[in-house]
Amino acid sequence: MAPAAPKVWQVWTALGLVYVVWGSTYLAIAYVVQTLPPLLSAGVRYGVAGLLLAGYLALRRGRRGFRATRRQVAGAGVVGVLLLLGGNGLVTLAEQQELPSSLAALLVAAVPLWVALLRAGTGDRPAGRTLVGVAIGFAGVALLLLPGARPEGVALLPALLVVCSSLLWSLGSFAATRLDSPADALLTTVVQMLAGSAALALAGGLRGEDATPVEVSAVSLLALAYLTVFGSIVAFTAYSWLLGVAPVSQVSTYAYVNPVVAVLLGALIAGEAVSRLTVVGGLVTVLAVAVVVSEEGRRRRRTPLEVPADAPTTPRSGTAGAAAP
Repeated sequence: MAPAAPKVWQVWTALGLVYVVWGSTYLAIAYVVQTLPPLLSAGVRYGVAGLLLAGYLALRRGRRGFRATRRQVAGAGVVGVLLLLGGNGLVTLAEQQELPSSLAALLVAAVPLWVALLRAGTGDRPAGRTLVGVAIGFAGVALLLLPGARPEGVALLPALLVVCSSLLWSLGSFAATRLDSPADALLTTVVQMLAGSAALALAGGLRGEDATPVEVSAVSLLALAYLTVFGSIVAFTAYSWLLGVAPVSQVSTYAYVNPVVAVLLGALIAGEAVSRLTVVGGLVTVLAVAVVVSEEGRRRRRTPLEVPADAPTTPRSGTAGAAAP
């Protein structure tokens, strides 16, 4: 007997969780890095989340839940390093250098644009509307890199770090559709998180980050716990469930809703100033992403393609949180 279709309110509740939680992760990261080392704290976040998910997998499926070949584990591990060290790690470094969380979220929103270019480079010819959207989107990113989009005193380097993070996240998302990974989606996520956690911890150690900072605020610890539980587990679970029960075109709307949520939260809670240039560049970028995502949604109804790439660690989908970070 086929399982009953989910109710409309259930789908929208899960989608709302993805919108709000992944949109809030940028602000949470800003609070974490106030008193905690950026790469090491990110490593702790994903390490704890990965172990909790592994425990759940063991309870639910026993030893058979961990069946995978070395090739599959290696593939998932490579994707995890690209997503979490390359994607999330660079965002934490940028926000430690006082880049506003709202601006970071708008720059990360370009991930679907990078993915479209990567697919085009491997012979998957995008539609004309997709190419137009990509061109307009990168024009918006260029506006966000101008001095007027950054607060006075914030250098260009942190913004460029986030641009690099979106590219690396896109590479990880793209690789997730082409490398072998465990057949079990949850196991793939566990491997990605643990591999990414190890890479973040190693990079933090090489960078000389202090693993035992003297003064750690309660706000930073609460933000880290929030990222671990809600950002890496709750929202991911909701996203994974949505992929199985809702149209991809509907689920993919998180790609352009998350940055809007991040800007609103940054302004309302942290008092981040949003300049006119940031608003214009952000609107151009987000609208372009909406065009690309909607066009790719139409293509998926004709030809199976991967899900856009900002969500945290979803096997063969490009994962994560967006970023959501």
